[in-house]
Amino acid sequence: MRLPILEYSQLSERQRELHARIAGKRGQVRGPFNIWLHSPELCDKVEALGAYVRFEAALPERIRELAILVTARFFDAPYSWMAHADKAVAAGVSAQAVNDLAERRTPNFSARDERAFYAFASELLETHFVSGSTFEEARAVFGEQGLVDILGALGNFSMLAMCLNAFQVELREGSKPPFADVRDFRRIKQGQLA
Repeated sequence: MRLPILEYSQLSERQRELHARIAGKRGQVRGPFNIWLHSPELCDKVEALGAYVRFEAALPERIRELAILVTARFFDAPYSWMAHADKAVAAGVSAQAVNDLAERRTPNFSARDERAFYAFASELLETHFVSGSTFEEARAVFGEQGLVDILGALGNFSMLAMCLNAFQVELREGSKPPFADVRDFRRIKQGQLA
């Protein structure tokens, strides 16, 4: 990791307050939160948004977890992927769909909400725009609040992925990298190992 992990004894009162809040909701402080604690006020806002889109958004848990994976793969963020691939499957995303995403294949989703979400998210992330038909299908499936929450989730998970990659937050020890085309925080050519 490119920034030091702040020891608890080094934290200001504000950082300790945030540390306690994060650990209370998530079990411990790790990954991106070790970075965000360096900027306590940003950490406060990011943690609140992240908690909303992960746990409270007007989307099924399966779609919230799928949002994390789609965004993690778009940004080649292995830490985020590893933290959520199993959670996505446990929430109901098929293991085949997770594998397809990891290998950059378009999954063959059987559920309408998964298809609608994937089309919306893929168009927005890849082209920066969403076609009228894709937008209307997503609105029909998720409603207006759901659409807004999808945007919040994609934005939050994009910032999360960028944080993890820019500050090179390593996978947990013993973890196998999830993407064949990413090693040591860079893309590699097929068949080439770093």
